[in-house]
Amino acid sequence: MTSQWPPLRPLKTGIRGLCPRCGRGHLFEGFLTLKPACEVCGLDYSFADPADGPAFFVICFTCVPAVAVACWIEVTFNPSPLLHLFTSLPLTLLACLLPLRPLKGWLVNSQFFYKAEEGKIDRDYVRPKTVPPDADRE
Repeated sequence: MTSQWPPLRPLKTGIRGLCPRCGRGHLFEGFLTLKPACEVCGLDYSFADPADGPAFFVICFTCVPAVAVACWIEVTFNPSPLLHLFTSLPLTLLACLLPLRPLKGWLVNSQFFYKAEEGKIDRDYVRPKTVPPDADRE
């Protein structure tokens, strides 16, 4: 007997680290390691491959601004290295680590929701003949 699962929005379930199919099981074991399958509905998570996507988004959208703030603190206030140890280092570490898990969950759930899969080359595809640009002027 196959049961129908309602589609769940990836943002809603992904950032909370929940199963993309049932929304009740957990996605992670540990900080970033995916479980083999959902403990509630049994969905196999082997389809999921977010690769470097979470790290890319974190670097672009949170780490770069955090380092920019650290540079601004240095240029504006010229603090001692000890002050950077207590301000810039924690800011940068938190900016790097906190968004990783929600982003990975969102990307995995988006892969499931949109049925993403590895690209395949269709060797039987026949390219349509191109029409000259002047053909429709007659």
